[in-house]
Amino acid sequence: MPEYNGRDDESHSTVRNVVLVVLDTARAKSVDSKPMPTLADLAEAGTAFENAFATAPWTLPSHASIFTGTYPSEHGTHGGHTYLDGDLRTLPEAFADTGFETVGVSNNTWITGEFGFDRGFDDLRKGWQYIQSDADMGAVVRGENLREKLTATRNRLFDGNPLVNAANVLYSEFVQPSGDDGADRASDWIADWLGSRDGDRPFFLFCNFIEPHVEYDPPKEYAERFLPDGASYEDATAIKQDPRAYDCEEYDLSDHEFAMLRGLYRAELAYVDHQLGRLRTTLEDVGEWEDTLFVVCGDHGEHIGEHGFFGHQYNLYDTVLNVPLVFCGGPFTDGGRRHDLVQLLDLPATLLETAGVDDPDLREQWSSRSFHPASSDDARDAVFAEYVAPQPSIDRLETRFGEVPKRVQTFDRRLRAVRTAEYKYVCGDDGFERLHHVRTDPLERTDISDDESQRMQALRRRLAERFEPLEAAGASAASASADADVEMRAGTKERLADLGYL
Repeated sequence: MPEYNGRDDESHSTVRNVVLVVLDTARAKSVDSKPMPTLADLAEAGTAFENAFATAPWTLPSHASIFTGTYPSEHGTHGGHTYLDGDLRTLPEAFADTGFETVGVSNNTWITGEFGFDRGFDDLRKGWQYIQSDADMGAVVRGENLREKLTATRNRLFDGNPLVNAANVLYSEFVQPSGDDGADRASDWIADWLGSRDGDRPFFLFCNFIEPHVEYDPPKEYAERFLPDGASYEDATAIKQDPRAYDCEEYDLSDHEFAMLRGLYRAELAYVDHQLGRLRTTLEDVGEWEDTLFVVCGDHGEHIGEHGFFGHQYNLYDTVLNVPLVFCGGPFTDGGRRHDLVQLLDLPATLLETAGVDDPDLREQWSSRSFHPASSDDARDAVFAEYVAPQPSIDRLETRFGEVPKRVQTFDRRLRAVRTAEYKYVCGDDGFERLHHVRTDPLERTDISDDESQRMQALRRRLAERFEPLEAAGASAASASADADVEMRAGTKERLADLGYL
């Protein structure tokens, strides 16, 4: 059982409450004070981490790392096995077993009980549901085209109360306010919850805001602040936003169209920044702000034309790994900017240490290192990332598009990356390798592997020391996928089969 240490000395002060806000698909390169003044104010009052990295380039494995403190090949949650296994200890469980009230609000349909993320939460709400129900119509939201949405609706409508399910589909697909993907309603609910609770117990609050995710459809008044000169809101929002169709060369986007999409994306960040301000104001109004550690991060980044990609799949460039991370409260109150390398899987160790909670079971499983200012953990001299299985799979792309381009066929591989302050090495189980000198080539445009063979060998060894060989990892992934038939809830398996994940 975890213990609450309650330390409050000057060098190792603790906080009463912890709030973790994930800005889904927020990339570090687009976050600054213009679109996000609230986050800039939080950084000024707290601590901003300039070199924070996700362990994976998309939601499911990245959140699994945040919740368990483990890498994707350790927690086994990825495109080939989309369920967080029950034998893994989670961060909400550590807080719950210490007496914290644990509440989550998810606006991403991957982060629910259907995929194993509800463990430890007293309540994990689904932001896309108008009426909270155990029957989850999230597969409709995840559908990438009309056919998938209709198939998911047909197969799930009678799972539970069909009237409630129909109402939730109508809300998520047609009624939900334009320009908002659940953030406003989530902020309202959190304000009501904080205003009505008795306040005796400390709390852990998790919230996922999904607005920066495709489709970028911010309110018009936000979009007009960030679009290129001469670009209209109507022109920008008329651009087709289908990353997988773009990957498969079903359509093309011009530089100007990508510029407009980047404007819409920054407008989404600005809108969600407004919601961060609302959360802070609510915490102040109920008298909890001074006793709360407030943490904001992206779970992964996004390509909006960089490296020939749209979206956040099939590669491990920093564009999809480098994320914003800000801590405010407790010992993180110096207004500093830290440049040391940190990972999102370091959040469990850091949050628990800051809250004065020790969880031996979670500590035993994790690869997490605390970056609390007074922590005894070693600082990282390298960070790692993995892409265990393509998502969606190449088979699923072929089902949707027919024959896919040769470039896309090469994405059917497992990738790993190791990054130091100076170099980054990426390799695949198909023999793919790249090396970049990120200090002088931060956009990773120039492959220097032919000129730096010794450096590449050294970084290869770093990966070999940290992980099992890629070939063995592939066998493990296949085994995990087979085991999923037993471990997944029946409804989850059926839903994933509907959408071609199984």
